[in-house]
Amino acid sequence: MLDHMTFRVVDMGRAKAFYSAALAPLGYTLAFEGNYGMNILGFAYPDPSEPDGKKADVWFIDGPSPYGGPPATTGCHLAWRAENRAQVDAFYHAALSAGGKDNGAPGLRPDYHPHYYGAFVIDPEGNNIEAVCHLPE
Repeated sequence: MLDHMTFRVVDMGRAKAFYSAALAPLGYTLAFEGNYGMNILGFAYPDPSEPDGKKADVWFIDGPSPYGGPPATTGCHLAWRAENRAQVDAFYHAALSAGGKDNGAPGLRPDYHPHYYGAFVIDPEGNNIEAVCHLPE
C-alpha cells in the first residue's frame, strides 16, 4: 500500500496553481507549503483516521535532487481514485482549465474492466495524470 509520493517540478508556482485546481474536485486541498532548503507543497484529502483529519499523500519539491537526475519528474503516470464519475469529469475539466493537455476525455475504458471510468491529462511537467472511478454508474 502506498502512503505518499513526491514529484520534482521546475516551477513551484505553476505546480501549485495547476494541482490546486486539478485535485480540488477530488476533495484535495493544499495542506502544506514550506521551505526546508527547497520549496515543498503537500496536497491532502479528508481522512478522519488521521490525527489532523487529513492525509497528505501527494508532494512536490522544486529543483533537481542532490542525488542526480533531471530537475523535474516527467513521463510518470499517476491516478487518483474518484468517488463517482462526476468527480472524474470535474477533474478533467479543472485540469484542462488550469493548463493541462488532453490525453483522454472522460469515459468508460471497458478494455481495463467493465466499469473503469477515467480521464487523462498531461500535467505541466509532462506526466500523465488521471482520475478514475471503478464503480458502475
